[in-house]
Amino acid sequence: MLRASAILLSLFLANAPAGVQPGTGTVYDRVILNGRVMDPRSGLDAQRNLGISGGRIAIVTSARIVGRDTIDARGLVVAPGFVDLHAHGQNDESFRYYAMDGVTTALELETGAGAVSRFYAERAGKARVNFGTAAGHFWARRVATGETLANYDDDRWSDTLSKWSHSPTTPALLTAVRTELTRALDEGVLGIGMGVAYVPGASRYEILDVFGMCAARTVMCFTHVRTGFEGLQEVLTDAMMTGAMLHVVHINSSSAASQGDPNAFNYLRAIHAARARGVDVSTEAYPYTASSTTLQSALYDAALTTPSYDFGRIVWVATGEHLTRDTFIKYRKVGGTIVNLGGPDSLLAPIFRDSIVMVASDAVPFVQHRGHPRMAGTFARVLGRYSREQKMMPLMEALRRMTIMPAQRLERWVPQMRTKGRIGVGMDADVVVFDAARIIDRATVENP
Repeated sequence: MLRASAILLSLFLANAPAGVQPGTGTVYDRVILNGRVMDPRSGLDAQRNLGISGGRIAIVTSARIVGRDTIDARGLVVAPGFVDLHAHGQNDESFRYYAMDGVTTALELETGAGAVSRFYAERAGKARVNFGTAAGHFWARRVATGETLANYDDDRWSDTLSKWSHSPTTPALLTAVRTELTRALDEGVLGIGMGVAYVPGASRYEILDVFGMCAARTVMCFTHVRTGFEGLQEVLTDAMMTGAMLHVVHINSSSAASQGDPNAFNYLRAIHAARARGVDVSTEAYPYTASSTTLQSALYDAALTTPSYDFGRIVWVATGEHLTRDTFIKYRKVGGTIVNLGGPDSLLAPIFRDSIVMVASDAVPFVQHRGHPRMAGTFARVLGRYSREQKMMPLMEALRRMTIMPAQRLERWVPQMRTKGRIGVGMDADVVVFDAARIIDRATVENP
């Protein structure tokens, strides 16, 4: 990655090239020579040289150019840096792994953050990649129920035993939620994030009300739907009723495709049908059937009352052990991160063959350097296994789902995204260089 800056709705941090003009005698800050430049926006796929100055791409040419720093990319692909709309890891370790996976923009848009100004201030000028956040419906409920935390992205954020997740919607709670979300919107968030499945106390009217706020402010609702097909119907209806933009996160796990549910692909059919009728909805997936979250979350409330529940498929990240019923009870009281194993990768083929599905990692921060392999391997996995080896999509199509597609999804109300996800003159120098013949993920659950 060649440049990192904070993504703020109100502040453009990229520096325009100062006095750089293509032509004889120009010396660029950096040049990338002889690479196979692939730009999904324009369709360019040819050997070109890139000249970069002032954090922007100053020239894309077949002519010889000179820079103060040179990268010889002969035999390698030169592509726009990957844009990840669903990256929970917003710390130094996470940013390092994202950068090594080709990600130059990593946004926390599903659950968002609380204390937005502090979130930005703590990372400004320090992060390896571009970053940004949505307003967190979780956090707004914490404020409304008096359960805010000193650390606004603490693991207890999704603690099912606390009031914020199970407190029923009341007029007073709804007013407090609106007030907190309005404050966050005024501070420059990129949308509103709602993990609806984690908040069983929230009424359908409360969720509809948040959609109305998104519509009024022309920002997107990023939503983890309630369990079951009815959860998808709920948010599609809310988007239709309010006119809000909707992004349905991780369609692979929300639809239970990762667990082999034969009805899973009705989710994609429903999204296509809604789009055909004018609903502004998009979706994403990560290339694993294993999922990851916190064991204390509401997603596991019914596990102990479900006959023949397979506790052994849950891996306790801190130790790597597979759980039993007894250790499930023990660790759920403590709270922490787990990986929930799924079925074979072949279950995801119909999802990744669908052209509307973007690539996003849903990367959860590592605990003691352990966790889900998607933190380190998501984009390399799609390029190496799904595109090259399994032929689920051509390379250019895979790159489209990682670059221009997510950038364009946000650019209507986030002007910084108009210069990301592209290779072209004047675009931000967020660039990734890789060997298409060799790129592969090596991260596993055991060694993430």
